[in-house]
Amino acid sequence: MKCPFCKGDNTQVVDTRESEEGDSIRRRRRCQSCDKRFTTYETVELRMPQVVKQNGMRSEFDAEKLRTSFSRALHKRPVPTELVDAAIDHVTQKVFALGEREVGSRQIGEMVMKELLKLDKVAYIRFASVYKSFQDVGDFAEAVEAVSKSPARSKPKAN
Repeated sequence: MKCPFCKGDNTQVVDTRESEEGDSIRRRRRCQSCDKRFTTYETVELRMPQVVKQNGMRSEFDAEKLRTSFSRALHKRPVPTELVDAAIDHVTQKVFALGEREVGSRQIGEMVMKELLKLDKVAYIRFASVYKSFQDVGDFAEAVEAVSKSPARSKPKAN
């Protein structure tokens, strides 16, 4: 760590303390050259991978884009917001857990489809129709048949 005063390279850690939240470390340092003291903070840097689109362009991972996709697919469907938030978190955590610097948009789309299938079959079909570029009624029929074979999500009970 360079000294902010004299730009010397030789600094010594005098004291180390963890923050109350436990998410950073505070270090008091002393410059060996000019004998001045300063404080540094060490925190974890979590970086989401870049998303590689079909056309090869790259963009930052954006959880709001996920939320928009889920919202469009689930428009006017009886799915609680808590379940949607959990699904978005699952996808985000899966993307992060891949540990890659880049992830394909197709791979993220597959993750979204799996989560939508758990939440609501109609929303799954809506998303799949756009994601898989359905061309005719036959494509819909195949998707509906495939979905009808999957186990249904338990519906919330009405009071």
